[in-house]
This record gives sequence, C-alpha cells and structure tokens, in this order.
Amino acid sequence: MSPGSTESPAAPTFVADGTAEDNLPLFAAVTEQVWASGQNVSGRAYIDALIASGFDRAAMQVTQDVTTVGNPAESIQFSVRWGDTDCLVGQVGPSTGAPVTAVMPQLAEGRCLVGATRAIDW
Repeated sequence: MSPGSTESPAAPTFVADGTAEDNLPLFAAVTEQVWASGQNVSGRAYIDALIASGFDRAAMQVTQDVTTVGNPAESIQFSVRWGDTDCLVGQVGPSTGAPVTAVMPQLAEGRCLVGATRAIDW
C-alpha cells in the first residue's frame, strides 16, 4: 500500500498449500474475532470458526471449557495440526487476558496439546 492510500490491508486468507506460519495470521484473526464475541469462553465457537475459515476439523484438538465441578475454565486451548511437524495453537480465557496464538512443534503421535482434550464430535 502506498503512503496516503485509503485501501484497507487484505484480510488474512487460508493457504491450503502453505506452512503453519503462512496460516498463523488467519488463525490469529479468527481467534480474535471469537474472543471479541459473546462466545469467547466456548471451545466449540473457536473450532467452528476455524472450520468455517478452511482449517481441517480432523486435525484439531480443544480442551474442556468447563471444569469438573461445572465452573467455566480459566483457560481454553485449541489447535490445528499442520503437516508432520507443526501446530497452530491458541489459548484464551480469563487467566490469559488477551488471546495468544503461536506456531509450535508437534508432540508425540502428531498431537498438539498436552493432556486430555475433548472430542470434536459435533
């Protein structure tokens, strides 16, 4: 964009044949949009928004958004496995403050998140 231009920068887009780094801007933008909505403490809202943006449901993980005693979770994590080595990872919640997104290396067996995650069966 040239100085003084009134054009808006292009919105991030899904890059199917790109890297995790190529897709981090879209992952972060989707995360920010959901965080700014009334569904900001719903893991399903992040997963649904990421799917709608082109990310693969089968490559996703999400943690519980309610504790074992029924209280809202202090933090929710969600991820998209990218290729054989990387993960797009997001974390949101009252204990996090602003949403956090990053590209991280995959864990064993192609997992992105440590510990128990919930089934994405909707």
